[in-house]
Amino acid sequence: MVVCAVVAVLALGYRAAGIGVPLAGVVVLAIAVTVVVRRQGPVMRRRLGYYTPEELLELDTQGLALAVARMLRRDGWRVRLLPAADRPRLCALDSSGRRLDVAFRPVAEPLPDEDLPHPHTHRENGQSPLHLVVHRGSFGARDVRWARRQGRTCLLDGSLLRRWGQGTRLNELLPTGL
Repeated sequence: MVVCAVVAVLALGYRAAGIGVPLAGVVVLAIAVTVVVRRQGPVMRRRLGYYTPEELLELDTQGLALAVARMLRRDGWRVRLLPAADRPRLCALDSSGRRLDVAFRPVAEPLPDEDLPHPHTHRENGQSPLHLVVHRGSFGARDVRWARRQGRTCLLDGSLLRRWGQGTRLNELLPTGL
């Protein structure tokens, strides 16, 4: 309807004042579209799950959880955000039934009173979920040893997070091949 209304206004302007009205109208529309696209470009890009390294660095923990949820959706996962004031978590399921639990940490090793990234068990199938620990910095050797001892735990450090935010698929970044 909007397109039809714009065309009708331009046609009426042409009949009333000549070719100048439609030309001016097209120029104004082109400028308006350009402004809207430039203002909405980064917002739309982020909603689609694409982030610049600078944008990822500026996010707080809740914002990072939202960004990771969007990136997982971009890669074809169904995502559920489990909000928490201090440590948000994500549960994700892909089309083939693989499960992924995501935790966000300043360090990989959990606190003594903390469970693995997703404490409740899934009953859909017997396969245990893959646990992903996301960290903007880098993991130390102690963190890597901890992840290996856990079994199905992968660490996603800052460099991998930046690559993922720029469009690389998650299964290409993790050594397990998801």
